[in-house]
Amino acid sequence: MVLGLAAVYSAANAQSYVFRVLANKGANEVKSGDTWQPVKTGTSLNMGDELKISENASIGLVHQSGKPLEEKKPGVYKVEDLAGRVQGEAGVLNKYADFMLSKNSAEEKKNRLNATGAAHRGVGIKIFLPESKLANVLNNEVYIGWDNKEKGPYTILLQNMFGETLLKQETPETSLVVDLNNPKLASEPEILVEIQSKSTGAKADERYIIKRLPEKEREKIIAGVNELSKEVTLDSELGKLYLASYYEQNKLIIDAISAYEQVIKLDPTNPTYREYYDEFLLRNKLKVEIK
Repeated sequence: MVLGLAAVYSAANAQSYVFRVLANKGANEVKSGDTWQPVKTGTSLNMGDELKISENASIGLVHQSGKPLEEKKPGVYKVEDLAGRVQGEAGVLNKYADFMLSKNSAEEKKNRLNATGAAHRGVGIKIFLPESKLANVLNNEVYIGWDNKEKGPYTILLQNMFGETLLKQETPETSLVVDLNNPKLASEPEILVEIQSKSTGAKADERYIIKRLPEKEREKIIAGVNELSKEVTLDSELGKLYLASYYEQNKLIIDAISAYEQVIKLDPTNPTYREYYDEFLLRNKLKVEIK
């Protein structure tokens, strides 16, 4: 009986917050009681608290229902007033908000470092794509990034499974957006990616693959995206974060990469988005920490 009451109390206490901070840019503050404190990602906001948004700043909140709320206008806001702007009941969003905040918590980062430590880069250009078993992709826009260990410009070869070049592109940058609807690629279910530095001749550390998601699986994932779209604007910054979380949980790592890139493009000066993206790359072993 005591254990049962403890569990009920714990569950109720876990949901006692009104908002949690999902993203923070600028010198924003929260007042709980009589004291103003700097806002941090993951901070809980409760009834009676106040939130101060500074100039040229913004804050992204997640309501206890899972619904996001973004504010960019400077000023002081009462939490109860902000809560009044959130419409509708809890839906599927809580799952993805909880995932984002838990995976980017200080404790989670500490556990990851203890488990993996730091690593040195291997030989060749490191491409930020997953291993073949996680190479499925839903969307036609694919973002491919790589490290700058070797000097550019770079030649990118997209090949079929027989090693025949379908498309060749060059760039001085360390990234490229590929459109899988390109007529040279549209009929290929699997595409090999190879990158070489034109300056040094160094090639990618290994060959990577992009695989179109099978139709039956596509239907399931698209249905999930449609559910998300009923509760959050997917073209917004916070909507893209939810999408990235959704894709990662469904092991669509390449689609998650593209979602994070789109978030950063929408607000390149927001440090939270870069932190989320870097942590995503590290925990999915797409990049390594260098000693």
